[in-house]
Amino acid sequence: MKAVRFHEYGTPDVLRYEDVEQPVPAAGEVRIRVAATSFNPVDGNIRAGFMRGPIPVTLPHTPGIDVAGTVDALGDGADRVRTGDQVVGFLPMTGAGAAAEYVLAPAGLLTAAPASIPLADAAGLPLVGLTAWQALFDHAKLTAGQRVLINGAGGAVGGYAVQLAKHAGAHVIATAGPRSSERVRTAGADEVFGHGVPELSALVDVVLNLAPVDPMQLAALTSVVRDGGIVVNTTVWMPAPSDEERGVRGVNLFVNSDAAQLARLVTLVDSGALHVDIARRMPLAELPALHAEAAEGALSGKVLVLPTAASLT
Repeated sequence: MKAVRFHEYGTPDVLRYEDVEQPVPAAGEVRIRVAATSFNPVDGNIRAGFMRGPIPVTLPHTPGIDVAGTVDALGDGADRVRTGDQVVGFLPMTGAGAAAEYVLAPAGLLTAAPASIPLADAAGLPLVGLTAWQALFDHAKLTAGQRVLINGAGGAVGGYAVQLAKHAGAHVIATAGPRSSERVRTAGADEVFGHGVPELSALVDVVLNLAPVDPMQLAALTSVVRDGGIVVNTTVWMPAPSDEERGVRGVNLFVNSDAAQLARLVTLVDSGALHVDIARRMPLAELPALHAEAAEGALSGKVLVLPTAASLT
């Protein structure tokens, strides 16, 4: 089968489109015929060697944390799914990813793919959708009537965070750049500001920071949080800020794979409450170029990577 792998850490040039042996599922695993994976910024950080501590991988390594596809083989005891099931999942970050024609996955990490969108498009949901869900509900405990500021809402996580917060009944304030501000409004934001700490008419209960701002800007976000509120930060290379005198807590989020939460997101997609926004689709062989585009800061929106050209349209 074809896969993209890197045999050493480095620039996007280390990625190779090559032939590899088709994997065989072990006990508790299934093999998936990949419809698509998607690019996430962490893929580039892993390839560059920046994540060797928290995410140690074995070389050569196949990237691609998100997967959508069809189960085509079962290991012993993998009885949660059946051959032919269309599934979606967030793969273990330290294992072989889905930038390949086939990938192995623990059966317990998979859930049924949405029925209302193309199977390949479902690969745009797992990591970013779970990041937004866990930030808002596991950590911030967001409830109806609360006010939330989503800083850096123009990216893929931000799009889901705005939708999920609005669906939960929160008043949603977002910061975004000129290219994405209208998309953020369409996603459901009640107020949209440009980059930076906005001047608000009232303090918020929750700040969700998704932007790679400098430490001073990150710390300044506590100023718009009410006493006893919370700042959830996804840029984990900088500690989440807090204000102990006012009881403002800072929490760093490192997303976890969770099939039950992913199933809830799938239900929201199929009900029409959550929109999966795909910017582009690219063939697997062009993944090195996609990594290079991301490294230059030129990537915008969620990009799918597909092993078969027939699904690119």
